Amino acid sequence: MISTQSFKKTKPLIFLIIITPIFFWAYQFSNGQLGVNPIEKLMDNLGEMALRLIVLTLFISSLSEFRKFRFLIEARRMIGLFAFFYVTCHFLTYIVLDHFLDFNFIFKDILKRPFITFGFISFILLIPLVITSPKKMLKKVGYKIWKRIHYLIYPAAILASLHFYMLVRANKIEPAIYIFLILLLLLYRLFYRVILPRRAQ
Repeated sequence: MISTQSFKKTKPLIFLIIITPIFFWAYQFSNGQLGVNPIEKLMDNLGEMALRLIVLTLFISSLSEFRKFRFLIEARRMIGLFAFFYVTCHFLTYIVLDHFLDFNFIFKDILKRPFITFGFISFILLIPLVITSPKKMLKKVGYKIWKRIHYLIYPAAILASLHFYMLVRANKIEPAIYIFLILLLLLYRLFYRVILPRRAQ
Protein backbone atom coordinates (compact mmCIF):
# COMPACT_ATOMS: atom_id res chain seq x y z
CA MET A 1 0.00 0.00 0.00
CA ILE A 2 1.32 3.46 -0.92
CA SER A 3 1.88 5.68 2.09
CA THR A 4 0.72 9.29 2.27
CA GLN A 5 4.29 10.53 2.79
CA SER A 6 5.66 8.73 -0.28
CA PHE A 7 2.73 9.94 -2.40
CA LYS A 8 3.41 13.55 -1.37
CA LYS A 9 6.72 13.32 -3.24
CA THR A 10 4.85 12.79 -6.52
CA LYS A 11 2.80 16.00 -6.17
CA PRO A 12 5.32 18.20 -8.07
CA LEU A 13 5.15 15.72 -10.96
CA ILE A 14 1.33 15.76 -10.90
CA PHE A 15 1.50 19.58 -10.87
CA LEU A 16 3.71 19.61 -13.99
CA ILE A 17 1.51 17.09 -15.82
CA ILE A 18 -1.63 19.15 -15.21
CA ILE A 19 -0.12 22.59 -15.94
CA THR A 20 1.77 21.58 -19.11
CA PRO A 21 -1.23 21.48 -21.52
CA ILE A 22 -2.03 25.18 -21.10
CA PHE A 23 1.48 26.17 -22.17
CA PHE A 24 1.24 23.81 -25.14
CA TRP A 25 -2.13 25.28 -26.22
CA ALA A 26 -0.85 28.83 -25.70
CA TYR A 27 2.09 28.02 -27.98
CA GLN A 28 -0.23 26.52 -30.60
CA PHE A 29 -2.56 29.52 -30.35
CA SER A 30 0.24 32.06 -30.79
CA ASN A 31 1.61 30.13 -33.79
CA GLY A 32 -1.74 29.64 -35.53
CA GLN A 33 -1.81 25.86 -35.02
CA LEU A 34 -5.31 25.55 -33.57
CA GLY A 35 -7.19 25.38 -36.85
CA VAL A 36 -9.53 27.79 -38.60
CA ASN A 37 -11.17 28.95 -35.35
CA PRO A 38 -8.31 29.07 -32.82
CA ILE A 39 -10.27 30.92 -30.13
CA GLU A 40 -13.07 28.35 -30.14
CA LYS A 41 -10.55 25.49 -30.16
CA LEU A 42 -8.60 26.98 -27.24
CA MET A 43 -11.82 27.56 -25.33
CA ASP A 44 -12.92 23.95 -25.96
CA ASN A 45 -9.56 22.53 -24.86
CA LEU A 46 -9.61 24.53 -21.63
CA GLY A 47 -13.21 23.57 -20.86
CA GLU A 48 -12.68 19.87 -21.54
CA MET A 49 -9.56 19.85 -19.36
CA ALA A 50 -11.52 21.51 -16.54
CA LEU A 51 -14.32 18.93 -16.78
CA ARG A 52 -11.85 16.02 -16.77
CA LEU A 53 -10.20 17.39 -13.64
CA ILE A 54 -13.58 17.85 -11.94
CA VAL A 55 -14.46 14.21 -12.68
CA LEU A 56 -11.00 13.14 -11.45
CA THR A 57 -11.57 15.07 -8.21
CA LEU A 58 -14.87 13.24 -7.70
CA PHE A 59 -13.16 9.89 -8.36
CA ILE A 60 -10.49 10.71 -5.79
CA SER A 61 -13.13 11.66 -3.21
CA SER A 62 -14.84 8.30 -3.68
CA LEU A 63 -11.69 6.17 -3.85
CA SER A 64 -10.18 7.82 -0.78
CA GLU A 65 -13.00 6.32 1.29
CA PHE A 66 -11.15 3.02 0.95
CA ARG A 67 -8.10 2.57 3.14
CA LYS A 68 -5.84 1.41 0.30
CA PHE A 69 -6.50 4.61 -1.66
CA ARG A 70 -6.56 7.07 1.22
CA PHE A 71 -3.22 8.52 0.09
CA LEU A 72 -4.98 10.02 -2.96
CA ILE A 73 -6.62 12.62 -0.74
CA GLU A 74 -3.28 14.46 -0.74
CA ALA A 75 -3.75 15.36 -4.42
CA ARG A 76 -7.48 16.16 -4.32
CA ARG A 77 -7.18 19.80 -3.29
CA MET A 78 -4.49 20.56 -5.88
CA ILE A 79 -6.44 18.88 -8.69
CA GLY A 80 -9.63 20.64 -7.63
CA LEU A 81 -7.91 24.03 -7.69
CA PHE A 82 -6.47 23.24 -11.11
CA ALA A 83 -10.00 22.40 -12.31
CA PHE A 84 -11.11 25.87 -11.24
CA PHE A 85 -8.02 27.38 -12.88
CA TYR A 86 -8.93 25.78 -16.22
CA VAL A 87 -12.59 26.75 -15.83
CA THR A 88 -11.51 30.35 -15.20
CA CYS A 89 -9.24 30.32 -18.26
CA HIS A 90 -12.11 28.85 -20.30
CA PHE A 91 -14.42 31.62 -19.11
CA LEU A 92 -11.82 34.37 -19.66
CA THR A 93 -11.23 33.13 -23.21
CA TYR A 94 -14.96 33.49 -23.81
CA ILE A 95 -15.29 37.03 -22.38
CA VAL A 96 -11.92 38.48 -23.48
CA LEU A 97 -10.82 36.79 -26.70
CA ASP A 98 -14.20 35.76 -28.07
CA HIS A 99 -16.31 38.80 -27.12
CA PHE A 100 -13.74 41.51 -26.25
CA LEU A 101 -15.27 42.33 -22.83
CA ASP A 102 -18.63 43.22 -24.36
CA PHE A 103 -20.48 42.55 -21.09
CA ASN A 104 -23.81 43.70 -22.45
CA PHE A 105 -23.68 41.01 -25.14
CA ILE A 106 -22.15 38.43 -22.74
CA PHE A 107 -24.94 38.94 -20.18
CA LYS A 108 -27.61 38.53 -22.89
CA ASP A 109 -25.77 35.46 -24.26
CA ILE A 110 -25.72 33.83 -20.81
CA LEU A 111 -29.49 34.35 -20.45
CA LYS A 112 -30.34 33.41 -24.03
CA ARG A 113 -28.38 30.19 -24.59
CA PRO A 114 -29.01 27.40 -22.01
CA PHE A 115 -25.65 25.68 -22.45
CA ILE A 116 -23.87 28.94 -21.59
CA THR A 117 -26.25 29.45 -18.66
CA PHE A 118 -25.33 25.99 -17.32
CA GLY A 119 -21.63 26.67 -17.78
CA PHE A 120 -21.83 30.02 -16.01
CA ILE A 121 -23.81 28.63 -13.05
CA SER A 122 -21.29 25.80 -12.77
CA PHE A 123 -18.48 28.37 -12.60
CA ILE A 124 -20.30 30.31 -9.85
CA LEU A 125 -20.90 27.14 -7.83
CA LEU A 126 -17.19 26.34 -7.84
CA ILE A 127 -16.20 29.68 -6.30
CA PRO A 128 -17.24 28.81 -2.71
CA LEU A 129 -15.20 25.61 -2.97
CA VAL A 130 -12.09 27.57 -3.91
CA ILE A 131 -12.64 30.16 -1.18
CA THR A 132 -12.98 27.46 1.48
CA SER A 133 -10.20 25.21 0.15
CA PRO A 134 -7.41 26.48 2.51
CA LYS A 135 -7.06 24.56 5.77
CA LYS A 136 -7.55 27.82 7.69
CA MET A 137 -11.06 28.15 6.22
CA LEU A 138 -11.88 24.59 7.27
CA LYS A 139 -11.08 25.55 10.86
CA LYS A 140 -13.07 28.79 10.62
CA VAL A 141 -16.30 27.41 9.18
CA GLY A 142 -16.16 24.00 10.83
CA TYR A 143 -16.06 20.58 9.20
CA LYS A 144 -19.84 20.10 8.81
CA ILE A 145 -20.41 23.42 7.03
CA TRP A 146 -17.22 22.94 5.00
CA LYS A 147 -18.44 19.52 3.88
CA ARG A 148 -21.84 20.88 2.85
CA ILE A 149 -20.17 23.66 0.84
CA HIS A 150 -17.99 21.14 -0.96
CA TYR A 151 -21.01 19.06 -1.98
CA LEU A 152 -21.56 21.89 -4.49
CA ILE A 153 -19.05 20.13 -6.72
CA TYR A 154 -21.77 17.65 -7.71
CA PRO A 155 -24.31 20.13 -9.16
CA ALA A 156 -21.36 22.06 -10.62
CA ALA A 157 -20.08 18.89 -12.30
CA ILE A 158 -23.53 17.95 -13.64
CA LEU A 159 -24.08 21.43 -15.08
CA ALA A 160 -20.57 21.49 -16.58
CA SER A 161 -21.14 18.11 -18.26
CA LEU A 162 -24.53 19.29 -19.60
CA HIS A 163 -22.81 22.46 -20.86
CA PHE A 164 -20.36 20.26 -22.77
CA TYR A 165 -23.09 17.89 -24.02
CA MET A 166 -25.21 20.72 -25.43
CA LEU A 167 -22.16 22.41 -26.94
CA VAL A 168 -21.07 19.38 -28.95
CA ARG A 169 -22.91 19.25 -32.25
CA ALA A 170 -21.86 15.89 -33.72
CA ASN A 171 -20.42 13.04 -31.63
CA LYS A 172 -21.87 13.31 -28.13
CA ILE A 173 -20.32 10.09 -26.79
CA GLU A 174 -17.57 11.78 -24.75
CA PRO A 175 -19.85 14.27 -22.94
CA ALA A 176 -22.39 11.47 -22.36
CA ILE A 177 -19.64 9.40 -20.70
CA TYR A 178 -18.85 12.31 -18.36
CA ILE A 179 -22.52 12.69 -17.43
CA PHE A 180 -22.77 8.96 -16.74
CA LEU A 181 -19.61 8.93 -14.59
CA ILE A 182 -20.70 11.97 -12.57
CA LEU A 183 -24.17 10.54 -11.90
CA LEU A 184 -22.63 7.18 -10.98
CA LEU A 185 -20.27 8.83 -8.49
CA LEU A 186 -23.12 10.91 -7.08
CA LEU A 187 -25.26 7.79 -6.57
CA TYR A 188 -22.33 6.09 -4.88
CA ARG A 189 -21.86 9.00 -2.49
CA LEU A 190 -25.58 9.08 -1.69
CA PHE A 191 -25.56 5.35 -0.98
CA TYR A 192 -22.37 5.52 1.10
CA ARG A 193 -23.22 8.71 3.03
CA VAL A 194 -27.04 8.57 3.33
CA ILE A 195 -28.52 5.12 2.74
CA LEU A 196 -25.93 2.98 4.54
CA PRO A 197 -25.87 5.13 7.72
CA ARG A 198 -29.69 5.01 7.90
CA ARG A 199 -29.70 1.22 7.54
CA ALA A 200 -27.12 0.97 10.31
CA GLN A 201 -29.36 2.87 12.76
